[in-house]
Amino acid sequence: MTQTVELWVETMTDQETFLRELGERIARLRKEQGLTQTQLGNLVKVTQQVIAEYEAGYRNIPIYRLISLAEALGVSTEELLKPVSAEPKKRGPAPKFQRLVDQVGRLPKSRQQFVVEMLENALQAR
Repeated sequence: MTQTVELWVETMTDQETFLRELGERIARLRKEQGLTQTQLGNLVKVTQQVIAEYEAGYRNIPIYRLISLAEALGVSTEELLKPVSAEPKKRGPAPKFQRLVDQVGRLPKSRQQFVVEMLENALQAR
């Protein structure tokens, strides 16, 4: 009996982990597509609340819905279901130089050109 209970607990933990990780992946892909939960729900014909529950890992997702979600998110079902260990690891905070480049990229074009010219001049002076 104890082995059965332990196996059940292990299986539940694995299932909960899987659903949570799948939900996190759905949320990340949805945000990358620039979609709200409501918009994604409309695409797969469910309510915003259902999408929120999928993303939180609170609700099992039927197989036919996984296919609809993958299509709406622009990925294959294989990519949607791949384990977290197969995803590239994040390196942590971006280095200062990368953050600065990102900030320059958000400037108006004329300001970007000014920064580029300053960098070119600094590098030529070396």
